[in-house]
Amino acid sequence: MDTTEIFDKLKTLQDILVQKYDLENKIEASPKHLQSQDELLSRLKKEYIEHSAEFDAKKDEVNRLKYELQEAEASRERGEKGMDTITTHREYEALDKEIKDATDQEQRIRKDLQREEKNLAEINDRLKQDEEFIQSQEAELASGRESLSLEVGDYKAKLAELTAQEQETNTSIDQEIIFKFERIIKSKQGKGIVAVKGNVCDGCHMILPAQFANKVRSGEEIVFCPYCSRILYYQELDQDEAEYFHVEETGSLADLDTDFGEDELDEEEDEVLNDSADESGKDMMEYDE
Repeated sequence: MDTTEIFDKLKTLQDILVQKYDLENKIEASPKHLQSQDELLSRLKKEYIEHSAEFDAKKDEVNRLKYELQEAEASRERGEKGMDTITTHREYEALDKEIKDATDQEQRIRKDLQREEKNLAEINDRLKQDEEFIQSQEAELASGRESLSLEVGDYKAKLAELTAQEQETNTSIDQEIIFKFERIIKSKQGKGIVAVKGNVCDGCHMILPAQFANKVRSGEEIVFCPYCSRILYYQELDQDEAEYFHVEETGSLADLDTDFGEDELDEEEDEVLNDSADESGKDMMEYDE
């Protein structure tokens, strides 16, 4: 297979891999879409349990006040009935004080009871609202999970098709090139093979030595850019590009550190991709000499 055919296959493979990696990222990120709803639902259930405990405590308090109110009412009524049997002024004063104390206690307890019953009703209303909101969130989350399951299923079906296309495309290409090519696409945002126009890499826009660019132009072998590690193929400048192409808009070896400071590969990818550029770099050193 000549290099032109390999380049065509690599371009096809590049399109396949870009779609494949995008789908893999979507499948991996899919569960995170429902994470916030899961967290909200968990928080709502926790708050509901806390409100339920508060409701039970408030209900016990209301029952206690009701019992105390009954006792205060009974004490007042006993005192009022006892007025009919008193015989001395001292007995009258003692019983009158007992009735007043019972009445005061009865009024205080009734006031506390009204307040606590109001609080109990408010907590009960809040619990009902919580229940309705939790039910709506559970229904929404269940619907979201169902939709997500269908979506992920669709992603996986498309991914299986792309994987089959990938295997069919790369069978006739050296597996070492495929390995490097896949790593390049992952690290270079979808670009693994780019054109050399004039003597400039269209991927990193670095100026290549004329002899190195001629090597790419000859198309006799697979050549990697010594700067960005992408696979290179030669492409003639069209009329518009030739007219508006300016060397000052491109980079050079001196600009390498600044141009690529924001696009550095991690150490693991460096080890893989640097290998792909070593031979091209050695060739450039020979050209410079």
